[in-house]
Amino acid sequence: MPDETSLYDLPLVTIRRVSVTDMDNNVYLVTSKDSGAQVLIDAAGGIRKIRRLLEASARDASERTRLSLIITTHSHHDHIRALRELVDETGVRTAAGAADAQAITGQTGVKPDVLLKNRDIVAVEGFDLTVIHLRGHTPGSVALAYVPFGGPVHLFTGDSLFPGGVGNTNHDAERFASLLADVTTRIFDVYGDDTLVLPGHGKPTTLGAERPHLTEWGQRGW
Repeated sequence: MPDETSLYDLPLVTIRRVSVTDMDNNVYLVTSKDSGAQVLIDAAGGIRKIRRLLEASARDASERTRLSLIITTHSHHDHIRALRELVDETGVRTAAGAADAQAITGQTGVKPDVLLKNRDIVAVEGFDLTVIHLRGHTPGSVALAYVPFGGPVHLFTGDSLFPGGVGNTNHDAERFASLLADVTTRIFDVYGDDTLVLPGHGKPTTLGAERPHLTEWGQRGW
């Protein structure tokens, strides 16, 4: 089982990542250095690893750290396996794309407190995340952009954008066209080449590394 962790130490926030489960799912934790407020992105499994991630983050802020929100990028089972247990342990509020909320509740019993739409701003004390609705992998898949004051954007893309292509659309031409169009117009047309892409599985990449291949992705159809 993967046990990879990483740390992005930015001026106003710290971003920690831990890889969980045999599917190499990424769980991300964004912590405000000033307030200690935290957002966890995708409670994908490995509850003990998530607990250790939260414990390690205690050193990332000048104030006591506190989990403020769990955001689920999409409704697939491998991204929500620890959601019920983490909510039961912490009582924290949750958020997800509006079109995926029912599926998440059906699988976990957790009804998202916040229904996210394209261009919504998720504000916690000390930082904001911009919601980007990317239709195709699931109906309500969302990415989240952290836009710092200076320095590259950090983009949490769930399973909608990876090194080498967009997310799985099960060979459905309509879903693929929708996802590629949204990724193109809502991500590549908006953010610069230095934008760091933090996907739901595996290694990070940048928009600059992936941009030259957009036409190729469209031609191959996946």
